Amino acid sequence: MPDRHFAADRVPPQPSIDRIPQVTGHPLVVAVEPRQPDLVAHTAVQWAQALGNVPLAFAYVDPTRVVEAEAADGTVRHAPLDPDSVDDSWRELQESMTEHISQIVNGTSTQWRFYYLAGRPDRALTHLARALDAPAIIVGSRRPSPFDRGRDFFSKSVALELTRHQHRPVLIVPTGVVDWKTGVQW
Repeated sequence: MPDRHFAADRVPPQPSIDRIPQVTGHPLVVAVEPRQPDLVAHTAVQWAQALGNVPLAFAYVDPTRVVEAEAADGTVRHAPLDPDSVDDSWRELQESMTEHISQIVNGTSTQWRFYYLAGRPDRALTHLARALDAPAIIVGSRRPSPFDRGRDFFSKSVALELTRHQHRPVLIVPTGVVDWKTGVQW
């Protein structure tokens, strides 16, 4: 029996016109993180309004937790990496992030929901986007630092992994830039 990971006839579905989800009525998935610049959420609201006031699905992926079950609506039941620990601090983080997003979206007509996900960010965001039939995923770029080259070599960009493992467009919001001539971060 051939190993399914090495089967020559196994080709993953490729991006194509017939796989483009409808924009109208489907939420954009927006990846958010604690202490992330508000620019990502503001950009998402602007795009949602420009696309006919589509809803937004803000999502934080907690890499310190594991998925126990994935629901059809995109939500997950999760647990700490250490099964013996009893750490409910995630609830405070969820509440804090929901409140912060509420302050950003307040005053607009944009509908939104917050999702607290777990595991690998690219996989969790892809699952949510599939569950919601999202037309695109919005993520913030990494803040530039002197250690970017080494860090990028050893770690993977969520945006890059999203573009390699699912067919939805990924909108990357710059959260900081480095001047090409001087190397100074702005």
